[in-house]
Amino acid sequence: MTGKNQLPKINGQKQVAKSRLFTIEQLELTFSNGEERQYERMLGSGNGAVMIVPMLDDDTILLVREYCAGTHSYELGFPKGLIDADEMSEQAANRELQEEIFYGAKQFYHLSQVMMAPAFFNAKMDIFIASDLYPAQLEGDEPEPLEVVSWPIKEYKTLLQQPDFKEARSIAALMLLVDHLSPNKLG
Repeated sequence: MTGKNQLPKINGQKQVAKSRLFTIEQLELTFSNGEERQYERMLGSGNGAVMIVPMLDDDTILLVREYCAGTHSYELGFPKGLIDADEMSEQAANRELQEEIFYGAKQFYHLSQVMMAPAFFNAKMDIFIASDLYPAQLEGDEPEPLEVVSWPIKEYKTLLQQPDFKEARSIAALMLLVDHLSPNKLG
């Protein structure tokens, strides 16, 4: 069968590099029109990741400012982390909240699942809204305490203008939250 949206045939695959976090794999592909190509992709480790939009109350979200090695800068974004082998995504979300902002949540709403750079990376992230927060603290793996920043939801456009709020997944989570909270205002 040939045609549009037919997945290419994988003729071969091999590992070309590996680190503690990623494996780079080379694929030998044949497309439905006969074209052959080599692609490389990163395979993430683990069971995926979560990002959480914590709602302190109906009008306020919580963010964290943390060091990001990729840009060697401090960036403002939502709490996030990997899902451990023995966890469901909602459990990981609650653990990450307790490690990063020292709150747990009684309510979680699954907002969306996003993929990061699917052209060459297989990582998926579940985004949750967390509400009905309560004080709770777990020891995390951060090398230094994270700065917790509260932000009024109605000022989301100002947040989008902040020079340290540029991480695409956090921007996507914010816009998904805005859409979720005000669906009638968009239409």
